[in-house]
Amino acid sequence: MSKIMSSASSPSQVQAPQTNYTRAMAIIGALFFVFGFVTWLNSVLIPYLKIACELTNFASYLVAFAFYIAYLVMGVPAAWLLKRTGYKKGMSVGLLIIAAGALLFIPAAMTRTYALFLLGLFVQGTGLTVLQAAVNPYISIIGPPESAAKRISIMGICNKMAGSAAPFILGSIVLAGADELVASLATMNAAQKAAELDALASRVITPYLVIMSVLIALSVFTYFSGLPEVDTDQESETVAAANTGKSTVFQFPHLVIGVISLFLYVGVEVMAGDTVISYAASQGIPLSDASRYTTYTLWAMISGYVIGIIAIPKFISQHKALQICAVLGVIFTLMAIFTEGNISVFSISLLGLANSLMWPAIFPLAIADLGRFTKIGSSLLIMGIAGGALLPLLYGFLVDVLNPQSAYWMMIPCYLFIWYFAALGYKIRTR
Repeated sequence: MSKIMSSASSPSQVQAPQTNYTRAMAIIGALFFVFGFVTWLNSVLIPYLKIACELTNFASYLVAFAFYIAYLVMGVPAAWLLKRTGYKKGMSVGLLIIAAGALLFIPAAMTRTYALFLLGLFVQGTGLTVLQAAVNPYISIIGPPESAAKRISIMGICNKMAGSAAPFILGSIVLAGADELVASLATMNAAQKAAELDALASRVITPYLVIMSVLIALSVFTYFSGLPEVDTDQESETVAAANTGKSTVFQFPHLVIGVISLFLYVGVEVMAGDTVISYAASQGIPLSDASRYTTYTLWAMISGYVIGIIAIPKFISQHKALQICAVLGVIFTLMAIFTEGNISVFSISLLGLANSLMWPAIFPLAIADLGRFTKIGSSLLIMGIAGGALLPLLYGFLVDVLNPQSAYWMMIPCYLFIWYFAALGYKIRTR
């Protein structure tokens, strides 16, 4: 029988020293910018690799699977690493791992080997697992707990500004003339076709060399930055008393429900960003124009973050904002299903607004009162990012079985569960 506590609306964490607070926020903002840029390149890589490696819809969504499954596989090792290194050194190591994944894109492009592209994406996902497991609890506890969602919203703007630029920049390089190329491939012999696809594959080499160089430089900067360390193993008297007798993180039901919610949220967020280009193409919109819709999705998310920064916690609580976002997710999904053309595609982009405050609200609500279990709890939440691997893959399967529009029905129960966490699940403290 679950016991629901009405007073658990905000995290109770050990706060970091307030010295160098602004500097710390700026450095963490730069890190959010980096993993936003790297993450949202996938929306371009899916249609790009579908053409370059001649893939089915299902196979093309292995891009998202390979990237996000790393969060599930590497979540616990990331927690172990952070216990050994602390947050700051862990961030630096995470950046170097992402750089190694970017480097793998070079031989993958030169040989047009899809499996090597997927390995590079998995390695990048591994680095991001370490980075996210460090920066998210760090930004949650470095200031007052009731405004954690506000701070994460600020970080979200950094993340999504990079994300809105990433598909535009990479898309203008690798998808330039893609519609004409696809149309002409059918008329080419095998040798001509291979030569054209090899040339297409080589377009990613220079961008990923630049990305790798930036990541290495940022890793070195972070290591020597003087970023203040925080200790999440200490507990306040109240938290210590509440956690007496608890020996495992699974004795916190609100965390478990939060992990499921975050799993579903990341799945629908990735679907909104990574499927919108292919969906727009299925609605008769040229690929050169369709690539803009991912940017619209991210602009919608940035708008939501701005609202969160202004409104939380002054005008609305974290859990109320999450409830509203879940309801908007249901509304925009139904609009996408029951309309056609640009309106339907734009409704998917509007899901960016619905998704915007979900991570900022779910993460602090789920790690509330974990005390000495914060690191492992944060890693479990980061493992929930694997929703971005599995749900888009399920969507790709449903597209082949049904059609791109009907496949979006799978998002409705996801948003409804998130609403449950926002309304009741975050309050459950003991089983």
